[in-house]
Amino acid sequence: MVASTASDVLALTSELIGRVSVTPEDGGCQELIARRLEAAGCTIEHLPFGAVRNLWVTHGSGSPVLCFLGHTDVVPSGPASDWASPPFMPSIRDGVLHGRGAADMKGSVAAFVLAIEALLRDQPDHPGTLALLLTSDEEGDALDGVRRVCEEFRHRGQVIDACLVGEPSSAKELGDVVRIGRRGSLTANLRVMGVQGHVAYPDKAVNPIHRALPALQALCERQWDPKPYPDFPPTSLQIANFNAGTGASNVIPGSAEVQFNLRYSPHWRADTLIAEIETLLRTHGLNFEIHWHRSGEPFYTGEGRLRTAVREALLEQLGRVPDENTGGGTSDGRFVAPLGAEVVELGPVNASIHKIDEAIDLAALEALPGLYRAIAQRYWVA
Repeated sequence: MVASTASDVLALTSELIGRVSVTPEDGGCQELIARRLEAAGCTIEHLPFGAVRNLWVTHGSGSPVLCFLGHTDVVPSGPASDWASPPFMPSIRDGVLHGRGAADMKGSVAAFVLAIEALLRDQPDHPGTLALLLTSDEEGDALDGVRRVCEEFRHRGQVIDACLVGEPSSAKELGDVVRIGRRGSLTANLRVMGVQGHVAYPDKAVNPIHRALPALQALCERQWDPKPYPDFPPTSLQIANFNAGTGASNVIPGSAEVQFNLRYSPHWRADTLIAEIETLLRTHGLNFEIHWHRSGEPFYTGEGRLRTAVREALLEQLGRVPDENTGGGTSDGRFVAPLGAEVVELGPVNASIHKIDEAIDLAALEALPGLYRAIAQRYWVA
């Protein structure tokens, strides 16, 4: 067996960081990966939708279909002058690799590639199908990425039995936290209408701020879940933006705009939340318009082959017993889970993601390819 070395994964991660791929751009990352994995014997399919590039790589056939899932896009760097080194020029300092996407998630993507290459050298006749799915639309609107690919897969009848997502799940050290599900996410853009007028004559106006506040307070104070849902944080609502006024202190505005988001447990579905909230707004007598964005429904992976494989590989490779939970934000796993897949997220420490001087510890980066390879091997024999 030819083992992956630190320099292998470091070299590929560094090359990916050096390709500017601010969402929805891919910067040539997927072409680079496609060439490598085609040379390793994989079948390559590009699935572009709009401005978004998606890559579907497979080896073998039939079931089970074990898929590694990741994204090649990154968030904007922010002011480059605030970084200790240029954000798209990989830099190593004190045993840490810096660069935009180092942890979220070009390090995991590079590790997936090296794990697949090693698996195909070691087990070219592996059971079922080994797959890699990449998108350039995870950090953006997530409309033409994995969401669209999974719509295409439903059309084709393409099954995914197990999906390992390389999102940075870890809190303090690699593998201390794995995600076994996520809450749903629902965003509202609410416009409350009033009647503009002079502040000295409130009887001749309708203040939309005054009308909106009691309803918003009721939404914020509500305990949404009837009881705790096992393994899930409670459903929560947070107001993200509130805009009203003309800029003049003597004018009652004619409208107020509010944006809020709910992260919700499996007690709820988007349709029931929407109906509940719109009923409450009408009960408070609001004249309103509301537009909803459904980011994804909650999903949960119970005990099964993939969770067992992840747990055993972490113990074997790192001597670590992870906290298995459903915390954090959303991931593209929310689109794969409805295909019937077990979904587990495991990746590097997330302390620096989306921040200035994003970074990944080199020791963790070195460990990732072997960890992902061991998970696949244990999944196949489970």
